[in-house]
Amino acid sequence: MDEKIVLIGAGSASFGPATLIDLYASKVLTGSTIVLHDINKDKLEMVYEVVTQDNKTLGNKYNIEQTTDRATAIKDADFIICSIEKGDRFELRWQDNTIPRKHGSTEMMAENGGPGGFFHSARQIPEIVRIAKDIKKTCPEAFFINYSNPMSRICLALKRATPDLKFVGLCHQIQFLLFHLPIMLNRKYKDLQLTTGGLNHFAFLLGLKDLTNGEDLMQEFNSKCMKYFKNKWDRFSFADLTFEVYKRFGYFPYVGDNHLCEYLQIGSKYTKVQDLIDWITRMEQGNKGGNDKLIRYYNRLKKGRYPKRGMFSRGGSGERGIPIIEAIIEDKNSHEVAVNIPNNGIINNLPQDLVIECSAIVNKDGVHGIKLGNIPKNIASILRIEASIQDVCVEAILKESKDLAIACLAMDVNCGSFEMAEAIYNEMTELQKKYLPNFK
Repeated sequence: MDEKIVLIGAGSASFGPATLIDLYASKVLTGSTIVLHDINKDKLEMVYEVVTQDNKTLGNKYNIEQTTDRATAIKDADFIICSIEKGDRFELRWQDNTIPRKHGSTEMMAENGGPGGFFHSARQIPEIVRIAKDIKKTCPEAFFINYSNPMSRICLALKRATPDLKFVGLCHQIQFLLFHLPIMLNRKYKDLQLTTGGLNHFAFLLGLKDLTNGEDLMQEFNSKCMKYFKNKWDRFSFADLTFEVYKRFGYFPYVGDNHLCEYLQIGSKYTKVQDLIDWITRMEQGNKGGNDKLIRYYNRLKKGRYPKRGMFSRGGSGERGIPIIEAIIEDKNSHEVAVNIPNNGIINNLPQDLVIECSAIVNKDGVHGIKLGNIPKNIASILRIEASIQDVCVEAILKESKDLAIACLAMDVNCGSFEMAEAIYNEMTELQKKYLPNFK
């Protein structure tokens, strides 16, 4: 295989290692060129040396390259995987999370929704749009895979700013539910086919069947779900908010309380701020652990005591980027449970100028959403509220409009007044000035 696969943000402690693990497990991509790109030269050098050593243990399965120059990295690329974060991820994340609440907001997670989610979007979107425009100029046929958050808003910005870009956004949130289903239904995972729909971190299980006999399993899922989860309450995944929404709307939101709470007015009633603080702390510790692990392996390499098994040459991560690349190359017509792609007639009763999360088929022509028609009206209604916020958010950032930015903050379900929105905007834009667009 002679594909060129570029990892932008190769130093990412969240998705960089997962992608490399999946590359080393691949039986399809052997012989490809893997380009590691990051703007952090020191981190990139460490990753490159460790990856190169792991590659040797596999008989030099890939051609490994590194560069801090984006133009060099993406030249003649076939696939580009992006997992960047602009600025210090957690220093800024804590600002996103705490400052809106100081001004009276019911801000919860502050990753993809709420006033904090707006500022996360404002830092991420301009840089990723610049990457996308470079791709369209340098390697227009390349397929772009985005792992960076805020997923829905970044992907919507890509759709608007680079409408011909071939892309998909991927999130691992569905894995929360995938772990439980085979146990709950007493079936093998490979025999289950899920149909999902909604927005990233705000999506629902809409269909479920047994592939061995075509049996519709939604009734069985609904009859067993609450009993199964009765003693499995988890404040970091399925807890009070998930089960309240499931009870009221009739379909299971598989994203977990800690993400669902960002998008609903009732989020703060069922989710505790301390739980979200604990979750972000756990993520921060995990990020530090990933960086520390890289440094340990790098130091052992330098001392000639590198582990034979290596850092990346093991198993699979569960992320879907590499399997999707394989499915495109091999024209597999494989089924993906949850991807983020432009709506384009997949869900009729949501805006068409929207990026949705849905199930899809993947083949040589790309990623194709499974058409759902009209989804239940109550679900469509709450999704449209967030869709409207995303619409204004992306427009504000692409146009660098202060008025639209404040309007977006004010209309968010976690805000609710222009006075609060202006107070949040003024403090955040001053604090994060060097990472934000020039709003005017």
